[in-house]
Amino acid sequence: MSETCLNLIDGAMRTPGRGAWLDVHEPATGLVIGRCAASDEIDVDRAVSAARRAFPAWSARPATERAALLENLASIMERDAEELALAESRDTGKPLSLARSMDVPRAIANLRFFAELVRDWVPDIYEGAPAMGGSGGRTRTVVQRAAGGVAACISPWNLPIYLFTWKIGPALAAGCTVVGKPSEVTPRTATMLAERSIEAGFPPGVLNVIHGRGSEAGAALVAHPGVSAITFTGGTTTGAAIARAAAPSFRRLSLELGGKNPTIILGDSTTECVVPGVLRSAFLNQGQICLCGSRILVDQSIYPQVREALVEGARALRLGDPLEASTEQGAITSQEHLLKVERSVARAVELGGRVLCGGARPPRESLPERCRNGWFWQPTLIEGLPPQCETNQEEIFGPVATLIPFSSDEEAIDIANGVRYGLAASVWSGDEPRAQRVASRIQAGTVWVNCWLVRDLRVPFGGWKESGVGREGGHDALRFFTESRAVCTVSIGSAPSAS
Repeated sequence: MSETCLNLIDGAMRTPGRGAWLDVHEPATGLVIGRCAASDEIDVDRAVSAARRAFPAWSARPATERAALLENLASIMERDAEELALAESRDTGKPLSLARSMDVPRAIANLRFFAELVRDWVPDIYEGAPAMGGSGGRTRTVVQRAAGGVAACISPWNLPIYLFTWKIGPALAAGCTVVGKPSEVTPRTATMLAERSIEAGFPPGVLNVIHGRGSEAGAALVAHPGVSAITFTGGTTTGAAIARAAAPSFRRLSLELGGKNPTIILGDSTTECVVPGVLRSAFLNQGQICLCGSRILVDQSIYPQVREALVEGARALRLGDPLEASTEQGAITSQEHLLKVERSVARAVELGGRVLCGGARPPRESLPERCRNGWFWQPTLIEGLPPQCETNQEEIFGPVATLIPFSSDEEAIDIANGVRYGLAASVWSGDEPRAQRVASRIQAGTVWVNCWLVRDLRVPFGGWKESGVGREGGHDALRFFTESRAVCTVSIGSAPSAS
């Protein structure tokens, strides 16, 4: 696997223009395991220039040929799936079993999905409307879709290859050329994808990958006048800065941002049926998924037994070396983020929260020897905090969830909606019509009923309120990367006469 993460610019892997590098750490050990390019505005300009040169030919290429190249890349990734999964686990700290079962298969599926979708994408046609101007003729309007130009695709550190392909897949399928900017914290699988895109046969300049800090390479990419569209997944504060940078030039913008997602357990729920799914929604990937349910709302009629079962289940989660098959909880992805989680839990205690389990780093001696300097945090459940307090309002983005009792469906809905975010939610109930009624009133882009993280790639994905702007997935993603052109025709025999 690539220990040195180079940039992909104009069809070749290249060192950064100024020769600067950043260390890449393995979260499970805290050790440096590689380095990535610390790119700046020089590298970004070279990448954008290459993408602009490649755009006319790529956008003119038949969709079937663009799809075939995406399929080639997916097949190469499938061939190298184990190598990709190992790199993803070592980069992020997530269990290798999770990278094998979710991250890499989903990345491959993303590419294949958009390849198939663009093959079947046809113009919208509207026929039969009366022509304006009194001619009495009938019209035929065809809505064409033209690739929008160079797309900046900026992805986060928590699901590196999963979300990188979720952005570059539709952009390339739609006919855009791409400058991708993965997180500098987890750069290796994006580098591996870049190398394999050359093998897959992508023409030079069609896909470019730039590494570096968000404040340097990312900011230069967002500000570059040669970029036509920007898609970003990450924190709300960074998303707001990107929106400010993009606004003066009216560039297309898609932002998938933070969440403080509610998990609502209604009073008719059966504890043994809902607890495994609720625990998964709180702690999968160490809670480092924007869709994780970090506020667990429980009907007070069943609160004691649900609390007991959740605490028992959280304590039973096996925390350890991500490379071990039995591990269910790996490491926090960066030392900086571990410190943020630690501060957030300390603040929750200051505010009066009661830690029911976890609440600390695990004892060093409880970890395998190679992981004793790693960045681990125990799965944590906290109760006793009001819905309006800081802990229940701000995203922690770690293995930390709060328990909040409620007395009625109306109160649960009010608590669920009482944050500035609106990304996702889940509702758990033995009464499906009741659950559907509650779900229909949740202010979120995705609401699951009796499940979590079930994704149909055809449906739109995105957030309400401060959780984002725009939608990803399905035809919404292809539309984002294109400009529409409506061509209206009236047959010559019925065209209005000139006066």
